[in-house]
Amino acid sequence: MDEAQIRRQVLEALQGIAPEVDPATLRGERPLRDEVDLDSMDWLRFLAALHQRLGVSIPEADYQRLGSLDALLAYLAQRLEG
Repeated sequence: MDEAQIRRQVLEALQGIAPEVDPATLRGERPLRDEVDLDSMDWLRFLAALHQRLGVSIPEADYQRLGSLDALLAYLAQRLEG
């Protein structure tokens, strides 16, 4: 899966949790949870949706590495490679 496909899957999962989000307005370096106003339950639902779509389990210990959209995309790309 290439980066564009990963990004599309992530944004579709995000819109499934927060349909009001316009992906075109997201800035990759900004804190994702703040930018789209996800509370902790939405965040967990989002991560579960990513697991379902991509087959990548994200351990709780890694949550702090997923602060921005760019960081999340890089993390998923790395996990999908290995």
